[in-house]
Amino acid sequence: MQNAYVGSRLRQLREERKLSQVEFAKALAISPSYLNQLERNGRPLTVPVLLKISDVFGVDGSFFAPQDTTRLIAELNEVLLDDSLDVRATPHEITEMAAAQPRIAKAMIALHQRYRRAIEQLGQLSADGSAPLMPHEQVRDFFYSHTYLDELDTPAEQLAAELAATHRDMRGALVARLHEKHGLRVVERPQQSVGVLHRYDPESRVLTMSRHLRPDQQAFRLARQLALIEYHDIMAALADSADLISDEARDLAIIGMANYFAAAVMLPYEKFRTTAEEFRYDIERLADRFETSFETVCHRLSTLQRPRSRGIPFSFVRVDRAGNVSKRLSATPFHFSRTGGTCPLWNVYEAFASPGKILTQIASMPDGHRYLWIARTVTRSPGRYGEPSKTFAIGLGCETRHASRVVYSAGLDLDDQEAATPIGMGCKTCERPACAQRAFPPLGRPLNVDQNSTTFIPYPVASKDERNADRG
Repeated sequence: MQNAYVGSRLRQLREERKLSQVEFAKALAISPSYLNQLERNGRPLTVPVLLKISDVFGVDGSFFAPQDTTRLIAELNEVLLDDSLDVRATPHEITEMAAAQPRIAKAMIALHQRYRRAIEQLGQLSADGSAPLMPHEQVRDFFYSHTYLDELDTPAEQLAAELAATHRDMRGALVARLHEKHGLRVVERPQQSVGVLHRYDPESRVLTMSRHLRPDQQAFRLARQLALIEYHDIMAALADSADLISDEARDLAIIGMANYFAAAVMLPYEKFRTTAEEFRYDIERLADRFETSFETVCHRLSTLQRPRSRGIPFSFVRVDRAGNVSKRLSATPFHFSRTGGTCPLWNVYEAFASPGKILTQIASMPDGHRYLWIARTVTRSPGRYGEPSKTFAIGLGCETRHASRVVYSAGLDLDDQEAATPIGMGCKTCERPACAQRAFPPLGRPLNVDQNSTTFIPYPVASKDERNADRG
């Protein structure tokens, strides 16, 4: 083991456990002065102390591994591109901030998000007298940064083991649990109105299900209702800690957590992870084995980040034809921009031209990271003739260093840099000035406007020499 100076991470672990240096040192059977030296990077972390930390506090060695700050750097860069802040930082300064002070960097990003929301609300207030709270966006951001929730995942896995039901029998096992433990009655009825798939009446304790739902869809909603009854306090505490902006956002977060719990019951962590590894992350095969949907499998794959038992780190996204992102999770350095939309060169959008077909793409980001992306459309029908369906494209991506473990890498040259499609985080923040597919000019970069010429690139950026000439 090379000398590892991990003072900030060690201090973070101690503060998370709410222990003083004396208490923390006592738990590790070391002196407080030695711990103080470790936290100040005066001494390196040794193997015996690392093993003791792992045994006492349940964290593995990866907790102290060098942190991949790529996504944090991208988010910081997006903040500093905001012209209204009038801050100019070099790439080196941004990288140094992300590496040395990650918590301060995250605080800056959070403060900038609040600032942007305040500006948008003020503009809306001036226009029509109402200030939108945008609860969906904030809840989406919460789940983007919380891909794995052990407070819900572990009890969901324990519940699945307790029910001991096959996928086909899960609905019946959940109905019995809700009835026997909570006096709740489940009834099926024809869908009375479009869009209402289930409804629970707390007064009568009757949960009504649409007959249009498949057994696995009913089981998911039963597990969701069970979470809202048995684990509401845990979910409420998590929502309270998320600093959400309104009661509506808090309620949406709790619903999202109940859905997370339901997926974890239907796809228990360790059983699902080991099967995913065995199947080389073949999504359709996993959907068939666990009798669930393509989207549910993709979503669950993006949450397999339990310490000591991690799956491949994936990013997950769901978009519509207009480019609106309705779901996003990321356990990778891949950063989804909040401004300017997503990249039109991404194969997630190409999927709409080949409905139901799985597309693969090796994509390279401006920072040099390369990803294997899998994309496919999914369509949901309301179950009635003449009613419009809804179609989304689902994207699932991992860094190419993990791609050999994924069945979709077959036949792809993962080492060919030239074969990768160059994509970006979004047009307004993308660092590729020569991209012909831009929808917006890059923020913070002056354009080369010439009345006497035209270019294939829609927004040609002025070179450094041209900018200096203008200043002269």
